[in-house]
Amino acid sequence: MTPLRSILVVSALVAAMGGSALANPIDFDRSWREQGFFRFWSNDYAFLGDRLDVVSDGTVSLVWRAVEPGLGNATRARWNWNVRESVIATDLQRKGGDDRNLAVYFVFVDPETARGLTRNTARRLLRNPNTRALVYVWGGERASNDFLQSPYHPKLATHVLRPAGTGNFMEGVDLAADFRSAFGEQRGVLVGLGISADSDDTDGRIVASVDSFELLNR
Repeated sequence: MTPLRSILVVSALVAAMGGSALANPIDFDRSWREQGFFRFWSNDYAFLGDRLDVVSDGTVSLVWRAVEPGLGNATRARWNWNVRESVIATDLQRKGGDDRNLAVYFVFVDPETARGLTRNTARRLLRNPNTRALVYVWGGERASNDFLQSPYHPKLATHVLRPAGTGNFMEGVDLAADFRSAFGEQRGVLVGLGISADSDDTDGRIVASVDSFELLNR
């Protein structure tokens, strides 16, 4: 093997090893806590390590976990989600009428706020004026890839990945690029993750799961 070829092979191996090391799996364990919204109607969750199962039967709530400081600079994320029973298509900008199968929240604050932040309560964090959140949604009546402003908070940007329906899909999102598109600025520090299912407005039923959840640094 020539010296140049040896260098290329070694470089490829280093890149491959580095690429796998940049993926940080997020387990569904006791670090997740359920948070109620405006009404205390709770979904049913099962935390199974590599998978989260959820049943939402005319109910709504969110499970939340803080992000360790070492993962605060994540620029991408990926996960697999599955919906076996779906709510009907709704208007995601109609307050009180915006049921959706699943929503995945990525919550950011500026570095100064992050240093003094209590991260364990989603409701308090979302009330902080320095908070911004990207919310990736499976549900609603809009086409995929639409950006919508949340009817509940001006600093929550809803990104529709899939309209209402059933199926199984792997998703990959660019947090840095989507943050710039949604808010016109560079992302801050990622401090929290949330997953919700919402069926209370239409009195519908959702049976779904999320698995293979990872944060990536590039």
